[in-house]
Amino acid sequence: MSGRQRLNFSIKRFDWKPWSETIAEVESTPEQWQVLDDVVPGMKSNPYYLLLAHDPEPLRQRTGLFNGIMKGEGSSPLSDRELAAVATSRVNGCVYCAAVHASAYNTFTGDTDQIQRILDEGNGTPLRERERAIVDLSVKLTENPAGLTAEDFAPLRALGLGDLEILDITNGAAIFAWANRLLQTLGESEPPDR
Repeated sequence: MSGRQRLNFSIKRFDWKPWSETIAEVESTPEQWQVLDDVVPGMKSNPYYLLLAHDPEPLRQRTGLFNGIMKGEGSSPLSDRELAAVATSRVNGCVYCAAVHASAYNTFTGDTDQIQRILDEGNGTPLRERERAIVDLSVKLTENPAGLTAEDFAPLRALGLGDLEILDITNGAAIFAWANRLLQTLGESEPPDR
């Protein structure tokens, strides 16, 4: 945060400011703009995507993987993957991603209480059993991926979740363990009222 006060987690979406120039600020190629049209047409003014478009093919691959994990049909509800993203973002201190995915979770579930407690109190806050199991797995995967064992899946299995549901949740947490770090090393979140 460039010596500024640390931002608090919130359901209100944050702005994001890159530390390098985007393709909108430098001489760019048609290919760089085309990748935005191809993979994120509604985000052509978003500074994060404008920065990633410097290298079109990794942006194309990143977006395909992200959309496959977070939006693709799977065994677990999309809300489970959004919850995993919020828990992971909370661990990594990524207020931007936590806000975006908390909002998506609320949209999918209509349950604002659980997600607000995670934002306000952290991942250790009391949750219902299913949400607790998803959050705990996401936290462990983010903090200690090499330490993850089959036993870490036991709470989800005890709730009746199968392999593909667990894989969806694990993929949701894993992509955010990476995505949070990428976003936070390329720029900084700012309050939306700036």
